[in-house]
Parts: sequence; structure tokens; C-alpha cells
Amino acid sequence: MVAHTPDELTDDTSTEFVNALTAAINEQHFQVVLQMDHSETLDSAGLEALLDIQDLTREQGGNLKISGLEDPGRKILEITRIDQRIDLFDSVIDAVSSFQ
Repeated sequence: MVAHTPDELTDDTSTEFVNALTAAINEQHFQVVLQMDHSETLDSAGLEALLDIQDLTREQGGNLKISGLEDPGRKILEITRIDQRIDLFDSVIDAVSSFQ
């Protein structure tokens, strides 16, 4: 499943976003790619949302990948070392292909 993150993945949007993805994951969509090419703002709640989604996919035997994230978002994931927990890809095609 490919999901687009909101332009701002913050405290204001992260709960609704996680709830929507949780519903999809519970419907057997365990391999998730987050297309983050339009996400310009990412705060601590957004980072927590990414980790929550990763935990949920892994509990179901799947995984989470991120595509299209550019600076400063990519830099934030590097500084927080989340990039060592979640695979980052430049394109959706590369991210989806990595599941095989």
C-alpha cells in the first residue's frame, strides 16, 4: 500500500493519519510505503507517528518504507537516527520494489 503523508505531519495531523493507516493495516495491508514528497513540516508527534506505524506493520509481519522525503525532513530522520530503523528511498518505485 502506498499512502501519502499530509503536508504537515505534526501534532495536529498525526493522530488522524495514524488512525487511518491503522485501519488499512488491519485490513491486511502490511507492506506500507509512505510517500512524503509533499511533507514540509515534521515535528516530534510526526516522528512518533512514523515509529508507531512501523511498529504496527512489523507486528503484522510487514514493514514500512519512506519515499520522496527531502531536506529538511530527511535530515531530521538522520539526526534522530530514524533512518536506521526505516528504509528511505528516493522514489516510490524503488520503495515498492524493495519489498520483493
